[in-house]
Amino acid sequence: MRKIKLYIANSLDNFIAREDGDVSWLLTDLDYGWEEFYDSVDTVIMGRKSHEKAVALGMTHYGGKTNYVFSHSVKKGKIKEIEYVSSNFREFAEKLKSEEGKDIWLVGGGNLIRQFLSRRLIDEIVLFVHPILLGKGVPLFLPLDIEIDLKLTETKTFRNGIVKLAYSQK
Repeated sequence: MRKIKLYIANSLDNFIAREDGDVSWLLTDLDYGWEEFYDSVDTVIMGRKSHEKAVALGMTHYGGKTNYVFSHSVKKGKIKEIEYVSSNFREFAEKLKSEEGKDIWLVGGGNLIRQFLSRRLIDEIVLFVHPILLGKGVPLFLPLDIEIDLKLTETKTFRNGIVKLAYSQK
C-alpha cells in the first residue's frame, strides 16, 4: 500500500515561511536527499494557498507527477496538469493509497497538513529543521484536537546545521 508522506522544511520555531510568504531562507546548496525522495513519489497533494504561492514563484505544477490541489473555492483551473479536489479527506486519501503506484507527497500548507494529521492520514513525516528563528511567520503545525504518538525513524545532521528528522506513526 502506498504511503502519504509529509516532506517539508521549517525554521527552528515552526515556520514554513515568513509572514509575507518569503521562503528564500530555505534555499541552500545541498540536496538533502531531495532527488531520491522526488523519485519515490508519483503523486503530490497541496492546499490552494500553497499552490497559489508556487505559481507566484513560477512553478505551476510538479512535472511527471499527478497533481491534486485541495480547494473549496476553486473547482477547475487553467493548468491542465492540476486536478482540484474538494471531497472528503479520508475517502480521497484512502482511495489514493489503495491505488497502484509510488508514494504520495503531501506538500502543504499548514491547514491541509492539520486536516490530514487530525484524520491520521499521514504515514511518515520527514522534517528538515533549519537553524534559524524567524520570530513570526506561517506556522507548519497548527493546533490539533488530538494527540499523535510518533516513532523516530531517522536523524541526520548536515554541515550547515540543518537537521533531518523522520517519523512514522506508531
